[in-house]
Amino acid sequence: MKKNIIIIILCTIALVSCKKDFLEKPPLDQLDDETFFVNESNVRTFAYSFYVKTTTHPDNEFNAYGSGNTWGAFFSGQSLNDDFAPGTPTEYTRVVPASEKTKWNFEVVRRANYFIEKVQSMPVSDKMSDEAKMHWTGIGRFFRGLEYYSLVKRYGDIPWFDKALAENESDEIYRPRDPRSSVMDKVLEDFKYAVQNVRVNDGTKGLTVNKYVVLAFMSRVFLFEGTWQKYHENNNEKAKEYLEAAKWAATQVISSNIYSLGNYRSVFSSLDLTGNPEVIMFRQYVDGVLTHNLMTYNNKEPQTGASKDLIESYLASDGLPIKISNLYQGDRTIVNVMANRDPRLSETFAPDLRISGEISNYSTTGYASRKFLNESIKDQNSGTLALNPTDAPIIRYGEVLVNYAEASAELATVGGDALSNADLDKSINVLRSRSGINMPRLTLEGDKFKVNGIVYDDPDRDPTVPSVIWEIRRERRIELVFEGFRWDDLRRWKKGEYTDTEANPDINRGMWIKKSEHPNMSASIILNKDQNVTEGYITPAWNTQSVRRFSNPRVYLSPVPQDQIVLYKEHGVELKQNPGWE
Repeated sequence: MKKNIIIIILCTIALVSCKKDFLEKPPLDQLDDETFFVNESNVRTFAYSFYVKTTTHPDNEFNAYGSGNTWGAFFSGQSLNDDFAPGTPTEYTRVVPASEKTKWNFEVVRRANYFIEKVQSMPVSDKMSDEAKMHWTGIGRFFRGLEYYSLVKRYGDIPWFDKALAENESDEIYRPRDPRSSVMDKVLEDFKYAVQNVRVNDGTKGLTVNKYVVLAFMSRVFLFEGTWQKYHENNNEKAKEYLEAAKWAATQVISSNIYSLGNYRSVFSSLDLTGNPEVIMFRQYVDGVLTHNLMTYNNKEPQTGASKDLIESYLASDGLPIKISNLYQGDRTIVNVMANRDPRLSETFAPDLRISGEISNYSTTGYASRKFLNESIKDQNSGTLALNPTDAPIIRYGEVLVNYAEASAELATVGGDALSNADLDKSINVLRSRSGINMPRLTLEGDKFKVNGIVYDDPDRDPTVPSVIWEIRRERRIELVFEGFRWDDLRRWKKGEYTDTEANPDINRGMWIKKSEHPNMSASIILNKDQNVTEGYITPAWNTQSVRRFSNPRVYLSPVPQDQIVLYKEHGVELKQNPGWE
C-alpha cells in the first residue's frame, strides 16, 4: 500500500508540477479537457498533487522530515530561535531579495482554484455524487486556505484570488495587496466550509485529508492568527474571533474521542505510524523508495545543539521551575541535568555528553537530540546517510491539546471565557498524564498555577507575560520541541528579542564542563568566551562577529521581493513593500 500511494503521488507530480514563475499557469493542458474530470477517481488523483513539495513550493506543510538530504521543518538546524545554540547563529534577513519565486508564489492557490472550479462544474452522476462534489470542493478550499495561511504568515497583506485566472487577465492578476485580516476572514470561510463538507473518513486513514485533519490544522492556523492580531495589530475583536475558531476546532478533535496519547518518542521514531492513536496525519517513508536523513543527524553526525535556555525551561519532576524546586540537582554534570526532571527531557536528549574532539557525532553544546532516533535500526544501513525510513507526524493530537490550552488562555485576555481547570484537564493535564511522562496535575489559583498544593511563579518569567500564559507557552515549547514551531511562535507573540544572543546569553551556552575532565576536546571549544577559563559553559558562538542582535521588528514579516514590485509597476500597480523594508 505504501508503495502504491507513493507511485500515485509521484505520477501526479509529473503531471502538475514544473519550474515556473509565480504568475504562470501550472501545466494543465493534459488535464484541462473533458476526459480527466469525469469521475471521482480522477479527482482524487489530481488532489494528491497538493500533498507534495514542488520546485515552486518547497515549504509544503506536508513535507515532514523532507526527503533524501533535503530536510523538512523538523530539527532542520533552523536556529533562528532560542532552542538552538549553533557556532554561527542564523541571521535575520538583512536586505530585500532580488527574487524569491518559491515564496512570493501563487501556483498552489491557482491550482486549488482550478481544482475547485473543475469539481464544481462536474455533473452529478453515479461517477460523482453531490456529496462527493461538496467533499472535494472542501478539500480544494482546505488547501487554498492552508496556502494562504503560509503566505500571510510570511508577508502579511497578500492579494486574494478565488478563481483560476488566465494569463491575459492581467488586470486581476496584478492587483494591490488585500489587508491581512480580510484574507484571513476568507481563509476562515474556507476552513468552515471544509469542516462541514469534508468526509470523516476518506482515502487511507492518516495519509489523506479528512474532517479531523482539517480541524487540527484549523486549530493551528487560527491560534497563530488570533495571537498575531492581539500582539501585533492590537485588534482584540479579531483576536477573539480567530481564537474562538482555534479553540472550537480543537474541541471538536478532543470531543471526537478518536485520538489519544501513547509513548512520546514513538511518534517521532516509528517505522510505521499506521494506527498510532496520537497521529492525525503522517507521512510514510519506505526503505529504498522514499527516505530521509533526520535520524542520521540524531545518530551519526555532528549536531547543532540545544541551548542552555531550552534545557532549563524543562520543569523539575515535581512540576516546579528548576529555580524553585528542591529536586533540581544543578547543571554541573549531564546526570544531574537529567535527574528529577520532566521525563520529556530524557525522551528528547541523549543521556551522554557529546563533546567535539571526543566523539564524531558531537553537539555544539554537548546536549544531543535523540527525539527522532530509532535505536533498532541505528546501526543498520537504513539508519545511515539519507536512507532513514522512519515515518513522520504531520499533525498530531499533542499539538491540538497545546493549541486548545493556549487559545483558551489567550481568549480570557480579549473578552472570551475565563480559563478554567476544566480547560486544563482537557489539554495540559492530558499531556502530563501521558504514559511514561506522569507529571503532576496543574490547577489554577487566581492568576497563578498551582501544582502539588504549591502556588508558584517562575522567577525567570518574562515580566511582560502573565504567569499563566508563561507556563502554557512553556508547555508548548517542551511538547513541540524541534518540530518547527518555535520561530513562528516567537513571531506571533512578538518576542523576537528572545533570539538575541547578547541580551540572552543562555541561548549561546551549552553544558558546563571542566577542561581537565575532557583532555581530548576540540581546541575550538570556548568556555564563557574565554580561552583561558578552565571550567564553564560551552559557548558555541564565541567569535564577536557571531553575535545575533534583535533590533528591528520589520523581520516579523518577510520583504516583498524586488522583482515583483518592478513587475507590478510595469502593469500600473503599486505593490507596497512591508514596513521597515522600504
